[in-house]
Order: sequence, then C-alpha cells, then structure tokens
Amino acid sequence: MKKSLIIILAGAAILLSACNSYNNVLRAEDYEYRYEAAKEYYAAGQYTRCYQLLEDMVLMLKGTDKGEECLYMLAMCYYNLHDYETSSLYLDKYFKTYPKGTYTELARFFSGKASYLDSPDSRLDQTSTLAAIQRLQEYLEFYPYSERREEVNDMIYQLQNKLAEKEYDAAKLYYNLGNYVGNCVYGGNNYEACIITAENTLKTYPYTVYREELIMLVLRSRYRLALNSVDEKVEERYRSTIDEYYGFKNEFPESKYMKEADQIFRHCSEKVKG
Repeated sequence: MKKSLIIILAGAAILLSACNSYNNVLRAEDYEYRYEAAKEYYAAGQYTRCYQLLEDMVLMLKGTDKGEECLYMLAMCYYNLHDYETSSLYLDKYFKTYPKGTYTELARFFSGKASYLDSPDSRLDQTSTLAAIQRLQEYLEFYPYSERREEVNDMIYQLQNKLAEKEYDAAKLYYNLGNYVGNCVYGGNNYEACIITAENTLKTYPYTVYREELIMLVLRSRYRLALNSVDEKVEERYRSTIDEYYGFKNEFPESKYMKEADQIFRHCSEKVKG
C-alpha cells in the first residue's frame, strides 16, 4: 500500500513538473525558445500542447525561415488529433502559400486524406465527399507518379462508392414506392424514376460495388412497368425487360439474384410469344 502511494505521489510530482514547464513555455517571450519547445512536443506526440504554441506563432513566423514548417506542423497537429476539417483548412493554406514548399506534396496528400476521413455517412449530405474526391484527384494531377498513387486511387474509389450507395438507396426508395403517386407531383412513375436513377448512377460510377444491385433494380423496375402497363405499351415493355435480363445474365451469370431474374424472364417470354 505504502509503495503504491509513493508511486502515485512520484507520478503526480512528475506531472506537476511537466505542467509547470509547459506553463513556463507559454509565458516565455522568446519565440525561438517557444518554437523549439513546440517542435519537441510535436516529436513526442503531444499535439494539443504543440498546436496551442504554434497557433500563437504562425502569423509571427510567416515570411521567416520557420514560417513554412510552423504552418505544416500546425496542420498536422490537427490531423493527428482527428480534427480533419481544421487540418484540411491549414493544409490548403500551406500549399497555396508555399506552392513549391518543402512539404507541399505531403500537404496536398494529407489534405485529401483528411477530407476522406471526414467524409460522412452516405445517408448524409455528400458535399464534403465531393470536395475530398476533388482534393485527391488534384493530388494525382500534380503527382501522377507518386508512391502514394495506389492509396489515393483506393480512397477515391471508396468515396465514389459512397456516392453510388446514396444513389442506390434513392433508386431503392423509388422502387419500394411502386405505384404510389403521392410523390409524383410532376407526373411520371416511381419505377421509371428508379430506372433513371440507377442507370445514371451506373454511367457515373461504372465500377461501383453496387453495380449488380443497380442493374437488378433496373430489371425489376422494367418488369413492374410491364405488369402495370397499358395495352399499347405492354409488349414493348416486356421485350425491354427481356433485353435487360440478357444483359444482367451475361454480366452476372452466377448472381444471387439469378433465380429471381430467371422467373422474370420466363414470365415475360410467355407474354410475348408469337
């Protein structure tokens, strides 16, 4: 018990000493001393203490030989503290201020990655996701042969899948609304809206992981349109569904939806015989 108490008291004394030392740094008027202390905190992973020092100095050091490094370290403090929005702002400021700076490539990369990490769930507004894709694509434009190219392309692909997922969810909603007309204030049909949404998504994101699901939604919607069609359009819509079936089967012959697709095909084929 006594030994544990001694350890606790010793730890408290060290902590108090560290706090006093940090407070002394904060109060110091020697900016050279404060800057070197900030670098030590950064190297030690004490990012909160580091950014508190750097924020006060970044304007004062602008234009000096330390200004560039100061701004980059400040941005990376926020990055390591998972404040990705603030980090991106400072990183953008860095490469705009120092377009040929020592850390310009890293600043562009981490600006894009910070935006990628800050991208919200697909159910939420995706403005920041679009901004993240733009930052990452700009990085590849500036550094097409970068060793980080594969990682950047993977982040872009994941972000695009998130956008595709949002559109896929919208297409599913239209399909599930079916013949409900309450939302069709400008005419049209929910199944037609599902087809348009799904096909536009496939054009925009042809390699999305939701490709199979999107094409299957189109097939189901074309079938539902045929089932509910007026006489003069019914055969055309059944034939359109059959064409969609062949396209689906050719691309996904082992699909988990193949049984359902085959049933749709058989029924449509019966309707257009002769």
